[in-house]
Amino acid sequence: MTREKVGAWIESAPVRNVIIGVILFNAVILGLETSAPVMNRIGPAILLLDMACLSVFVVEIALKLYAKGLRFFRSGWNIFDFVIVGIALVPTGQGLSVLRALRILRVLRVVSVIPSLRRVVEGFVTALPGMGSVFVLMAIIFYIGAVMATKLFSASFPEWFGDLGSSAYTLFQIMTLESWSMGIVRPVMEIYPYAWAFFLPFIMMTTFAVVNLLVGLIVNSMQDAHSAEDNQKTDAYRDQVLSRLTAIEARLPMSADDTSVTKRG
Repeated sequence: MTREKVGAWIESAPVRNVIIGVILFNAVILGLETSAPVMNRIGPAILLLDMACLSVFVVEIALKLYAKGLRFFRSGWNIFDFVIVGIALVPTGQGLSVLRALRILRVLRVVSVIPSLRRVVEGFVTALPGMGSVFVLMAIIFYIGAVMATKLFSASFPEWFGDLGSSAYTLFQIMTLESWSMGIVRPVMEIYPYAWAFFLPFIMMTTFAVVNLLVGLIVNSMQDAHSAEDNQKTDAYRDQVLSRLTAIEARLPMSADDTSVTKRG
């Protein structure tokens, strides 16, 4: 088979569906490896199936490399797949035992195979520059809040607000709304009745304003990525239609000449 045929075959929908099935099956296998009773009963079979799944991934990557050559590394998703499969091939000795746990990252290959999931990740990556500015704003708010909380409440609640780090962690817990009222704010208000004047504005700024701003940036980026993909499909369809019209127009003069010759005869 030529490289073009191999590339078309490996990118076809049936082959993609098989790869998705192998990825999901491998995810189940890796989950079963965490069960001691299962490994005691059928451990060798589980490891053999895991190696079979890895072999499928290696063959897939090899075929893509053969079909595309160095163009394979022009796609970020191809590099992602290559790294994920490469990690699974590294020997897992005592010093590299963490790599054995990283094999579960193969499940992330579902993202690179399914186009809808790729759009989600691409939208998230596109939003990162804007998210960076929001994170800087969040850090400034947290720093100001941590300094104020340490000065206000450290004397009575050193375990929560004893130093800058403790205050920042406590404020992060408050921002997530995890046991913030009964667990932290109300005990503080028993000693400092007007502490609500500090905590409520902090929650309004972080939980309801800044966090929702992050969500809005991600949603807008995903919409932009989806619109860009639709525009690419529209442009490709338009170019295809124009090429067909050009081909038809090129044949029309020839047909006219043939008709005139037939009449003269």
